Amino acid sequence: MGVKENYRFQTQVIHAAANPEAWQGATLPPIFQSASHRHETAEGLSETFAGRSSDHIYMRLTNPTNRVVEEKLAILEGGKGAVLMSSGMAAIANGCLALLRAGDEFVCGTSLFMSTYLLFANVFKKYGITARFVEPTDPAAIAAAINEKTRFLYLETIGNPKMDVPDLAKAAELAHGHGLPLVVDSTLATPYLCRPLALGADVVIHSTTKYLSGHGDAMGGVVIDGGAFDWTGARFADFKPFVERKGELAYLDRVWREQHINFGTTAAPLHSYLTMLGLDTLALRMERHLANAQKVAEFLQARPEVKWVNYPGLAGHPQHGVARAQFGGAGFGGVLAFGLADQEACFRFINKLRLIYHLANLGDCKSLVIHPYSSQYISFPVELKTSLGITPDLVRLSVGIEAVEDICADLAQALESL
Repeated sequence: MGVKENYRFQTQVIHAAANPEAWQGATLPPIFQSASHRHETAEGLSETFAGRSSDHIYMRLTNPTNRVVEEKLAILEGGKGAVLMSSGMAAIANGCLALLRAGDEFVCGTSLFMSTYLLFANVFKKYGITARFVEPTDPAAIAAAINEKTRFLYLETIGNPKMDVPDLAKAAELAHGHGLPLVVDSTLATPYLCRPLALGADVVIHSTTKYLSGHGDAMGGVVIDGGAFDWTGARFADFKPFVERKGELAYLDRVWREQHINFGTTAAPLHSYLTMLGLDTLALRMERHLANAQKVAEFLQARPEVKWVNYPGLAGHPQHGVARAQFGGAGFGGVLAFGLADQEACFRFINKLRLIYHLANLGDCKSLVIHPYSSQYISFPVELKTSLGITPDLVRLSVGIEAVEDICADLAQALESL
């Protein structure tokens, strides 16, 4: 159950997919903690297995609590449907594998979340699938990497932790000119800041663990289908049975039918419920995240201990203009990177922090910091880390929604110790 299209995002994020009448007046859906569901008749269960009914059968396939989150996120992104999964990486893996076969290739930006890079470069390679890594802000490089084996283009709305911002509208035009879909991981932006489908993308992926949930308490991922890509082209002849079954949602049907239910990437209903709680305050939280991040970036830029600050909201950022246009002036994201003298300085700085948590996450309402070079990317060869922009002097900061004065004060006292 959706809401009227003329409602603004701040209203949609609270009321979209809400159905209190079916929930005995509750304003949040029940947690359906049931492995399977009873059916009244043998004929009814047969219809459901045949795909002619949307009734629930077994938690690995669908779950009523999860379905509410799927409906809400599809509405917020302007999509036609969604599949909720157990983690962001489950969503990335399933979303990509639905498009790939042995011998296929795809083009992706070099600025990728660490686990995404490892999945694309190492795991997929074992199955004869080639990822062509290119500079995501260079349309010419993207075009040069496309060939007859290419199946899709994959980008992140805001690179993590490189903080680059590709022009999604241009990327979509380029992909479509070659008959390819554009898949976008928009975790760092959220639909509050950017809706890639409206810019021409065909599929949007989120780690709901981050901003959508927002409290560091729930794990999840989602694949959202825009329903606009034509899967009947010769390049996607293998999609024919899915097109015949689900039409414009052929891709999502394949994600669900071939990957999700067979890999067992079901989202826990409790985590979906917690994500629903988080979504109610997404708009308010993002306002504060974005405002705080801008102030923190400017604060760090003025500090003598800081060598450089990489944040799209700063005028000197290479994609500042693209980000301003793409994000509609709402802000530039809640994550930034900055450089200190060296790795030793980064360690001393992190160890002196009192308010800001040191842990491997982002998008939490709390401010979080990490040294990617020595943690998430520790297994990467030095040459590869350098090429990806992961340097020993880099600190990644996910700016929370605390009082910005307190965040800056904590940063200041840690910097003063260097």
